[in-house]
Amino acid sequence: MIKERENNTSYNDINCINEENPGYKWYDNLKYLAAGVVFGIIFVKAEVISWFRIQEMFRLQSFHMYGIIGSAVLVGMISVWLIKKFNIKTIYGEPITLTPKKFNKGQIYGGLIFGFGWAITGACPGPLFAQIGTGVLAVSVTLLSAIAGTWVYGYFRDRLPH
Repeated sequence: MIKERENNTSYNDINCINEENPGYKWYDNLKYLAAGVVFGIIFVKAEVISWFRIQEMFRLQSFHMYGIIGSAVLVGMISVWLIKKFNIKTIYGEPITLTPKKFNKGQIYGGLIFGFGWAITGACPGPLFAQIGTGVLAVSVTLLSAIAGTWVYGYFRDRLPH
């Protein structure tokens, strides 16, 4: 029996196990692990995880990180355009729906808090695991802080203005 959550989303839906995909196995996720490892290696080789590169960016001393972030934004824009133009579907044949987002002043505050945390710690949530993987274990404090911050937001979310 499938246990239902308060928002009527079943645990199986969250884990991508449903009646439409009965052959799903846990080892199907290994492709995502492989992609993550490759992505982490690229982060390391491109020095995206370097504390010094991040500090250079925030001190406006180098274009390196701005170039990488700008390239990612450009690739994202082209990807969204292609998805919309050619009605591209997921690898499972499901339609990709892009819903417009409503602007909210909390996004500015959240972005500022995120940016300050990034500048102070020299770590962004994406590269945290790659930094730990390269032996920078002090970043574990940043990872635990990010998890704690996410938990605190989740706890107070209903009481915050949105």
